[in-house]
Amino acid sequence: MKNFKKHYKKVSILIMFILAISILGCSNKNSTIKIATKPMTEQFILGEMLSLLIENNTNLNVELTKGVGGGTSNIHPAIIKSDFDLYPEYTGTAWSFVLKEEGIPDDKTLYKNLIEKYESQYNLKWIGLYGFNNTYGLAIRKDIAEKYNIKTYSDLLAYSPELTFGGEYDFYEREDGFDALCSTYGLKFKKSCDMDIGLKYKAINSKEIDVMNVFTTDGQLANSDVMMLKDDKNFYNTYYCGTVIRKDILKEHPELEDVLMKMENILTDKEMAELNNKVDEDGYNEREVAKEFLINKGLLKQ
Repeated sequence: MKNFKKHYKKVSILIMFILAISILGCSNKNSTIKIATKPMTEQFILGEMLSLLIENNTNLNVELTKGVGGGTSNIHPAIIKSDFDLYPEYTGTAWSFVLKEEGIPDDKTLYKNLIEKYESQYNLKWIGLYGFNNTYGLAIRKDIAEKYNIKTYSDLLAYSPELTFGGEYDFYEREDGFDALCSTYGLKFKKSCDMDIGLKYKAINSKEIDVMNVFTTDGQLANSDVMMLKDDKNFYNTYYCGTVIRKDILKEHPELEDVLMKMENILTDKEMAELNNKVDEDGYNEREVAKEFLINKGLLKQ
């Protein structure tokens, strides 16, 4: 009888141990990290990269919400309310739009201040920067640039009265948009056109416009006969992209920090533009583009 009780006790302890391990295992497996992205191809690709790295390096599940309307204006409040856990954000947007800071310090100082202010004000943490800078730029038709030897924004000054400018509606409304740009560089274009963001490249390729605002990682830059001009007065903010994550999620899942740091400095402006182009122009799936890139970088197994 004593042996039976002793055996029964051992079995009971073993069963409880197995159940505890199972519960912990299920709990860990069912933990879900909620990623949000802004409504643009670049962000879709970055969201897939983050998702793939987390899924392949942890036991966590991922819920990826692509294309949140309003971008930062809706994602930032949502992440504070714990509706999302992390998302890719740009330093210039965080500095000017979220923190509402004026004046642009050097990149190192700006990022240091971002880290400090995001942690103290929002309990959010920046982890690594991906390497590319997606800022505004000006692109001009290559034939015009070569004809007049235009290489910088300042070079445009003498020839802008002969040229037509094209930009999307938002660019004319932004504080750092068309009016401020023209004022800083003294530009006076013959004509300015308000057009859909997706039509600018068609317009410049068909010579309906001569100059347009672009993002420096636009995929269509690779397929257009245009030249990027140098912002010689550093009018535009830098917009380096990195991951913003809730600190309580990091405390709950500390393994995420090393995983997210795998994204640090893995993308150049040119590489990001090429990835965008694969999706926008060549029709490839965002997840497959992200996966192939990470495999080529040695961050995912084939």
